Amino acid sequence: MVKVLVAGYGVIGQRIADGVEAQGDMELIGVVDAAPTLTVRALKDKGMPYKLFAAFGGAAKELEKADIPVAGTMEDILPEVDIILDATPGGVGAKNKILYEKYKKKAVFQAGEQDEIADVFFHGYANYEKGIDQDYLKLTSCNTTGLIRAVDCLDRGVGIERIAITIVRRVADPGDYHRGLVNALQVDKAPTHQAVDLMAIMPHVNATGLLVHAPVTHGHFITVLATPKKDLSIEDAKELLHSHDRIRLVRLKDGFLGNASIFKYGRDLGRPRGDLYEIHIWEDSFVKSGPDIMFGMHIPQESVTIPETIDAVRAAMGMENDRLAAVGQTNGYLDLPYWK
Repeated sequence: MVKVLVAGYGVIGQRIADGVEAQGDMELIGVVDAAPTLTVRALKDKGMPYKLFAAFGGAAKELEKADIPVAGTMEDILPEVDIILDATPGGVGAKNKILYEKYKKKAVFQAGEQDEIADVFFHGYANYEKGIDQDYLKLTSCNTTGLIRAVDCLDRGVGIERIAITIVRRVADPGDYHRGLVNALQVDKAPTHQAVDLMAIMPHVNATGLLVHAPVTHGHFITVLATPKKDLSIEDAKELLHSHDRIRLVRLKDGFLGNASIFKYGRDLGRPRGDLYEIHIWEDSFVKSGPDIMFGMHIPQESVTIPETIDAVRAAMGMENDRLAAVGQTNGYLDLPYWK
């Protein structure tokens, strides 16, 4: 049983903790945070289902002052764990890595850290083998994670020569008041980093794209224009994508009208926080222009990277050397694909 510690109990960390807890071959030792945030207060009010460790001594005093029970500090518990899933704010993970190295512990970092922090830029489906037995892995961002799922799926099926993407990016997570109350679209300089990052994972695919920030909170929308290496019909593209256990094809006539519909569906399923691990591709969005295939997808930004984070544990700890066996184990414990 691999012993896992989650550092940073925020938007991503709380979801990683839940995902690890669902795994039958992993043990969640606890979670780490530095302040009595609303998420940490909710953990306490739920009866502390996970042990909470303070990021450092001063943080322990602040948490205890807020009447939140602390089981010790992160340095106290590090000798007892096998791997740390670091979901702290960008830049904090680099500081934490010094501590992980001191105790000779493996770690997986989220996309907010610089690429140099890790041995491997990792994706469970696209380059699982490169992460096997490595000490430090870094995940791709939510948009890149979902995008790679789709592009890798088509690439393994027929080969993909190039892609061009447009991302309509949610401007903030729910509750992010610091982003401001907005009523505008903002364009980023091209090419968007998601296309560049995809090429870091899949260097044989030529990728570029645009990104526009939109005043919404429930998910991103990505259009993909893919040029296959051999002729690919719309029906064949749908069949390939349907075969992927972290991709769900949805239809407008079934009520999946957009990002809000999908978020509501997650809540109606009874999923904690409305979380969904799969990406959603609209069957109605497929069009073909010459050899190119175009379609649109929804990315649930708060939860989509959780399966790949757990894949990273399997790779780094050498729990499974076969890519499909590894992601299959993760999927099984997370109840994917529940819709098939």
